[in-house]
Amino acid sequence: MGKVRPRLVKRAAEQMVEKHPAKFSEEFGNNKKSVSALLEVPSKRVRNMIAGYTTRLVKQDKRKQQ
Repeated sequence: MGKVRPRLVKRAAEQMVEKHPAKFSEEFGNNKKSVSALLEVPSKRVRNMIAGYTTRLVKQDKRKQQ
């Protein structure tokens, strides 16, 4: 079974990857810094959830391109 993520997290991650694709990579740590720079996130937990989902989206996009 997969993890269930709130729609807020998914929407924020998808919009950021769409608008700023060059700022995100397959590394969680880099994505965490990028999310902090681009958004004003209410807590560390939400920031980490968004960064984790962006990491997943970037990895999926690279697999689709191959």
